[in-house]
Amino acid sequence: MSREKILIVEDETDILNLLKYHLSTGGYEVHTAATGLEALRQARQLQPDLVLLDLMLPGVDGFEVCRELKHDPRTSNVAVIMLTARGEEVDRVVGLELGADDYVTKPFSPRELVLRVKAVLRRNKPDAPSSTAWERDGLRIEEENHRVFVDGLDTELTATEFKLLSELVHSGGKVLNRDQLLNTVWGYQFSGYSRTVDTHIRRLRKKLGPYAEWVETIRGVGYRFQG
Repeated sequence: MSREKILIVEDETDILNLLKYHLSTGGYEVHTAATGLEALRQARQLQPDLVLLDLMLPGVDGFEVCRELKHDPRTSNVAVIMLTARGEEVDRVVGLELGADDYVTKPFSPRELVLRVKAVLRRNKPDAPSSTAWERDGLRIEEENHRVFVDGLDTELTATEFKLLSELVHSGGKVLNRDQLLNTVWGYQFSGYSRTVDTHIRRLRKKLGPYAEWVETIRGVGYRFQG
């Protein structure tokens, strides 16, 4: 069985070596790049399962790398975890808006990093096949092939967005708080990451178009699906 491939994009040698050591020890096939242009070249050539992407890169920065990866059909399905400096909340939000699956703040715990990588890779793997489909008015969710149709139009959702929508739809109208969603959708629970949920909800609503209001915010609590 082939090992999952991870491309680390980091221009600081010490951090790069630390990341490489822990991910290699975790059983992954690890490749590295120190610039944005090299990262794009390797991503298109290697087709990695995940890119661990620093934002502050020489030349082409991490934002542009993420944008290019998500717009290129060859790499649009590659998972992306961004590395950000602690306190740069705006950068994290922008990264998530561009399509990143998650972020890890520096300085980071190696244990947390490996856990995040495992969670994102697990989330990007298809679930067991199911023939069920959920449909109401003009919104249709096909569980078997991870497709969502909005008024008949095939709407592309990331693996995380699809899992988030599915979790809300099948919650039976119950309110799900951010910690619950972090646990069930992202596969971990860490304080301080509720903004991840909020940003993905905002992206999901944009893609749902006229059905965006079905994802209801319960202020101070969480979210509920009212469709």
